[in-house]
Amino acid sequence: MIIAIDGASTDLSIAVARPDGVIVSEDGWSSSQRQSAELLPRLIELLARDGRTVGDATALAVGTGPGSFTGLRVAMALAKGMASALSRPIVGVPSLPAWLDAEPSAVAAVARAGAREGYLLVRGMDEVAIVDRDALAQLTGGTIVVPHELAVAFELGSTIPPRAAGAIARAAAVRLAQDPIGDDLRGLEPIYLRPPRGVRGDSEGRVRWL
Repeated sequence: MIIAIDGASTDLSIAVARPDGVIVSEDGWSSSQRQSAELLPRLIELLARDGRTVGDATALAVGTGPGSFTGLRVAMALAKGMASALSRPIVGVPSLPAWLDAEPSAVAAVARAGAREGYLLVRGMDEVAIVDRDALAQLTGGTIVVPHELAVAFELGSTIPPRAAGAIARAAAVRLAQDPIGDDLRGLEPIYLRPPRGVRGDSEGRVRWL
């Protein structure tokens, strides 16, 4: 089975799928910066409902963002930790395309990129843009997949929260059918697009040993 995790926002989701991508069970919920406390217990609970354990996993899949720095790090660490401990392949799946795959009627997906900005992926486009909240407020023409807290903060209408772990599992199944090795465990990292607040994107200078 494939275990899939998406922690790119405060709307978390997990899923269990067969190796062919058929979803067995999934769960999604909103959390206020408690990803590290909630993801693993909820996953264990989801598996237990069907008499499964983490050890039954044949592969791990994880949303790679962009989105919440904390959520991405927690989800990635959990998925990579399980993949390493179990010696299973891991596949990273960009979160915003997965959000759209999970909601076929949505016209766009938006994740938080800062206090007044969002990461925007419009259906049919390949590139994620960083836009300010005023531009996001002008999105019209259909439903937008966006975390609940961001929809409230940016006063966006006609929204639905992301519940994309199932879509991530399906994408991983396709990848693994073509390449059973999956991604490089050491090299797999979240897609941040920009450094965290207060961190410069360039070098701070030479390292000085004290």
